[in-house]
Amino acid sequence: MTRFDHYNFNVLDLERSLTFYKQALNLTPVREKTAEDGSFKLIFLGDEAGSDFRLELTWLRDRTEAYNLGECEFHLAFRTDCFQQLHEIHKEMGCICYENTAMGVYFISDPDGYWIEIVPEKT
Repeated sequence: MTRFDHYNFNVLDLERSLTFYKQALNLTPVREKTAEDGSFKLIFLGDEAGSDFRLELTWLRDRTEAYNLGECEFHLAFRTDCFQQLHEIHKEMGCICYENTAMGVYFISDPDGYWIEIVPEKT
């Protein structure tokens, strides 16, 4: 048997990313690992629903250039029962990068340019 465990985003500014994910999606650190020599840090974020799935943020000390995300044809998605509230928060944050009103979803972009889809809970 296999199951999803986590997804990774590499980030340039760990504190900026942690602040973004807390403010935008209420994700908080649940586990971390730091290299003995300080060359990298892994922070695993958990959601407020308590799911087992984690978003791993990887920070590399010696990385100074932005990551090449290609055409951003990949994304992480979150389902929410407070869609309108989140939309307002994300609008105020200025992080909405694409809205598909026909499908009833929108996307936000994190500080490193990763796209995250926001999907309303089905009723």
